[in-house]
Amino acid sequence: MTHYPHLLLDIQQHTALVTISNPPANTWNADSLNGLIELVHELNANRDIYALVLTGEGSKFFSAGADLNMFADGDPAVARKMARLFGQAFETLTDFRGVSIAAINGYAMGGGLEVALACDVRIAETQAQMALPEATVGLLPCAGGTQNLPWLVGEGWAKRMILCGERVDAATAERIGLVEQVVATGEARNAALALAAKVAKQSPSSVTACKGLIQAARSNPMKHALPAERELFVDLFNTQDQREGVNAFLEKRAPHWKNA
Repeated sequence: MTHYPHLLLDIQQHTALVTISNPPANTWNADSLNGLIELVHELNANRDIYALVLTGEGSKFFSAGADLNMFADGDPAVARKMARLFGQAFETLTDFRGVSIAAINGYAMGGGLEVALACDVRIAETQAQMALPEATVGLLPCAGGTQNLPWLVGEGWAKRMILCGERVDAATAERIGLVEQVVATGEARNAALALAAKVAKQSPSSVTACKGLIQAARSNPMKHALPAERELFVDLFNTQDQREGVNAFLEKRAPHWKNA
């Protein structure tokens, strides 16, 4: 099995459980970011994987973001390299063809929150704390935070969190739309895996097409998206999954997806 630095992979049926493992705070560095890129590419090539669950090792941190030791000497060349790598890694996660679910089991700070924002769905434990505090140390969120956060929570709350350095708890995060579900301490992973099991009941071909359309709503005007929606509907009739799904329904049995 391929080794991914600071990332633990556990395949459970049609779900890839990925655990960020870089104690004490599950920070990201160049090795783990490159590992994430490689991991997602390999999962995309595995037709049996329909969902990805991302969580943090231990009970305190989901991820505290970047290891700030990388930026201590103020080298712009290092900053440029790492900014590009963070962006590439988290955008690769966003483009995962299945459903990605962040199981936020503790502090999600800076790049730790940005990687959760790169996922399709976020589930937080009740004790979780979330923030984008980069401006506090003279930086800014460079891995999608300034773009993905306002899309979820609106410009006002994005400015409170980024410009004012406001940290939010799980209850507030759910109220403003930053996370979709709050669960008890220690239950985020199980809740995410349960949601991933629901994904496995959907046609993976349909899920990929639908996810692309939903993501495209961020940048495409509706007059372009609606024709694309109709074309992708027709394109599904060229897949095995379309025939299997309809016939399984008519025959009153569970479908057997091929992801093809």
